[in-house]
Amino acid sequence: MRLVYNKIIPFEGFTAINLFGIVFVRLNSDGSRPYISERTRNHEAIHTAQIQELGYVFFYLIYFFEWLYRVIFHSVAYKRVSFEIEALLHAGDQTYLSGRKHFAMWRKQN
Repeated sequence: MRLVYNKIIPFEGFTAINLFGIVFVRLNSDGSRPYISERTRNHEAIHTAQIQELGYVFFYLIYFFEWLYRVIFHSVAYKRVSFEIEALLHAGDQTYLSGRKHFAMWRKQN
C-alpha cells in the first residue's frame, strides 16, 4: 500500500485518508511524519479491498450517499457508514483480509 505524506490531505484532525487506493498521510505541524500504526494501515487496506471490489466510481458514490443519509437522518455519519463499520471492526485483525468475503461491508459484522 502506497503512503503519500503531505501537509494538505487529509483535513486537519485526521491522520490518513484512502483516495483511489493511495493513502494520504498528513504531516505533523512540525513537518515530521506521524506514526502510522499497523491498525491504521490495516484499516486503510480494508478500504482498498472495498474500492477494488466496487470500483472507484461506485465505492465513492455509495460512500457519499450513505454518509449523507446518516448525516440527515442520524446526525452521526462517519462511524455509521457501512464501509467504516467493517474497517473499524477488523482493523486490529492482521489476517482479516486473507479471509474477507466479497461485499463484507454489507454482511452482518461480528
